[in-house]
Amino acid sequence: MMNVRPILTEQDYDWALKEIESYFEHEPEPGTPDADRFLVLADLIGAYEAKHWAVEAPDPIDTVVAVMETAGYKQTDLAKLLGSRSRASEVLNRKRALTTDMIWRLHQEWKIPADMLVRPYHLVG
Repeated sequence: MMNVRPILTEQDYDWALKEIESYFEHEPEPGTPDADRFLVLADLIGAYEAKHWAVEAPDPIDTVVAVMETAGYKQTDLAKLLGSRSRASEVLNRKRALTTDMIWRLHQEWKIPADMLVRPYHLVG
C-alpha cells in the first residue's frame, strides 16, 4: 500500500482527510490499488474518529422523540401505541419508564431498533 500511515495525531488526521478527498472527486475502480488505498484510509479515519470523537447513542426517550420528529408522529400517535395519552405523556416527560411491552410495540410499529430502547435512563422525580 503506497503512502499510508497510522493516524495518531490531528496532523495525521488532517493528512488522511486531504488524501481521501481526491477519491471522492475521482472514484477509483474496484479492485485497483487506489480502491484498496481508499478503503484503508476510510477505515483509519473511521477508527480515529470513533476513538477521539465518539458520539454516545441517545437515551431511549431522546430516540423516541427523534423518531417522532423525523416521521411526523405526534404525541397522540404515541398514545395510541402505548395505550393512553397520560401514559405517553409520562413516558415523554420521563416520569414512567418504558416497559418491555412498550419497547416491543415501538420496535414493531415504528421500527425503532430495540437495542436503542433498552438502555438505562434516568426518570424525573
